[in-house]
Amino acid sequence: MDNRERWVRRLATWFGCGSSPVAPGTMGSLGSIPVHLLLRRMGPLVHIGSIAAITLAGIWTSDEMAELLGEKDPQSVVIDEVAGALIAMGMVKKRGLGAELLALALFRAFDIVKPGPIKRAEQMEPPGLGIMADDLLAGVLAGITARWLS
Repeated sequence: MDNRERWVRRLATWFGCGSSPVAPGTMGSLGSIPVHLLLRRMGPLVHIGSIAAITLAGIWTSDEMAELLGEKDPQSVVIDEVAGALIAMGMVKKRGLGAELLALALFRAFDIVKPGPIKRAEQMEPPGLGIMADDLLAGVLAGITARWLS
């Protein structure tokens, strides 16, 4: 395995969170919490810029991992959960820890159930874009819902 492939695997699995034998998507979402705790202290431009950078890295690494593993949406790829969870929690960061945890829980629920447009977003091409798109949309929906409920 060359250095490029090592970095693809590290980022796509969010530094090993996706290697969990139990609920890798949930582990990836939980792996976003340290980043969120850092970003919640930053201004909105830094927060949005960080999520955009993770999203771009996610599209690339997800696409690479799908090709490497020969799977359309490998379970070990969890950078998409990281980006979605960061969006959801970021949308309620000023409303307190309860709202942030609610947003995270709602994100996981929407990511698992994939209502309506979230399921359709998963079909986007190339595979890396589809892998990321449904979680980004689930993050936005979870953030909006958490804002409404909190």
